[in-house]
Amino acid sequence: MTAAENSTSPRTVLSDELLERIHGRAEGYDRDNAFFTEDFDELVAAGYLRALVPTRFGGLGLSLQDVAREQVRLGAAAPATALAVNMHLVWTGVAKALHERGDDALDFLLEEAGRGEHGSGEIFGFGISEAGNDLMLFGSRSVAAPQPDGGYRFTGTKVFTSLSPAYTRLGTMGLDTESADAPKIVYGFVDRDDPGLSRKDDWNTLGMRASQSQTTVLDAAYARPERVVRRLDPGPNADPLIFAIFANFEILLAAVYTGVGKRALELAVASAHRRTSMKNDGRSLAQDPDIRWRIADAAIAQDAIYPQLDAIAAAVDGQADLGAQWFPQLVGIKVRATETAREVVDQAIRVSGGGSYFAGNELGRLYRDVLAGIFHPSDAESAHNTVATAWLGPLES
Repeated sequence: MTAAENSTSPRTVLSDELLERIHGRAEGYDRDNAFFTEDFDELVAAGYLRALVPTRFGGLGLSLQDVAREQVRLGAAAPATALAVNMHLVWTGVAKALHERGDDALDFLLEEAGRGEHGSGEIFGFGISEAGNDLMLFGSRSVAAPQPDGGYRFTGTKVFTSLSPAYTRLGTMGLDTESADAPKIVYGFVDRDDPGLSRKDDWNTLGMRASQSQTTVLDAAYARPERVVRRLDPGPNADPLIFAIFANFEILLAAVYTGVGKRALELAVASAHRRTSMKNDGRSLAQDPDIRWRIADAAIAQDAIYPQLDAIAAAVDGQADLGAQWFPQLVGIKVRATETAREVVDQAIRVSGGGSYFAGNELGRLYRDVLAGIFHPSDAESAHNTVATAWLGPLES
């Protein structure tokens, strides 16, 4: 464990024993393409889904920095479990960030997520991503139809809806083209039992299998007026909701993949000590200069992520004023964390040899899981455009 990683967190939720049990189930969930039901139940019982909910709403009152550190640990134990839980944590983190900045639009979410000290409050799914929508938060292929009572009915298809078997509320968005001030992107929350909400049993992927991030179909699914939280102009927007979604999503996602890199490095070290070389009189590969270089290279890359992740999460908690640098910083940590994790896993596989190519091998699973980092927003192209614009200004027309 590195000095940066070993920095003591004020509060933790996940015990080593719980993480060991979760780790022990990961292979089976992956093999069976099954949702992480036992993990979910234990995480709920531990109060983990209330971690970011302030204590006044019945939560544990942890900071984003605290939970990012916990997600690194959970990501190391079971990446797919951590990725799926992330989606609920993102919404509670968004609501927390808004509340701390004097915006009560999502206080209802904190109240509902904070219910049940020894059980589960409401579980929130993240129904934002759409096939072919590279505008992400700044545009939508879904329809948000205004209703006479002030509510909205959402129609469209949402992809990669992690936590699909378990969420009870879905946060989603769509485009209102009917109102007098249209177009507006509308954000609202739909109940799971709404007759207009259904999901496809279509999650059979290369990796992150236990997340069961199934496709969600909205067919005039209804968000009540009090569950409609924003109507925003399409395109880049400085609204606090957009910032809060971006910040919590990118930071917590980066934490999960940092955990993947952490575990891969541990496996590489164990493998180097276990494997021997006939060329070197039966000595372990830990004494091979080439293997030592690979592990050192992976460790150097991995070690750089912890302090950056810590610092940017602390900046969100402290409401730091980074101005125009906020979005470059957020996309930067996401891309750096996911790409570093891929590099570390690759080095670990090279160290560990052909055994990692067999089904059921943990490093082989991590290799498949870590590839999902490519597809999460912001992708590398979008991130580089964001950073280039921040430093160089926009492209001239």
